[in-house]
Amino acid sequence: MPGLIEAPPQIWLAVEPVDLRRGIDGLSAIVQQALEQAPCAGSAFVFRNRAGNRLKLLLWDGNGVWLCQRRLHRGHFVWPRDGDRCFSISQAQWQWLIAGVDWQRLSVLPLADWQV
Repeated sequence: MPGLIEAPPQIWLAVEPVDLRRGIDGLSAIVQQALEQAPCAGSAFVFRNRAGNRLKLLLWDGNGVWLCQRRLHRGHFVWPRDGDRCFSISQAQWQWLIAGVDWQRLSVLPLADWQV
């Protein structure tokens, strides 16, 4: 349903896989302790399972918390292999990620400085 969850200012991917049986409190603890972030700051935090075919999104919106899950029936989500614990992505990259597309290979060409 469009408009139900507002676009967060930042989207953070937790690079290490987690046990997705965890709920709001367990994932919030990971955000605070392992990622050293504030779970109630308005950013979205995305976690994946070891197989890479499931995601959970944790988002505090000021009134409460959203915990959403997505599962791919075939394939897996493309995830960063960076040494960081937490990785920030843009709204456009998020849309490609949840669609199951390799968002790391997509880039926009810079605007040309056209002069006549």
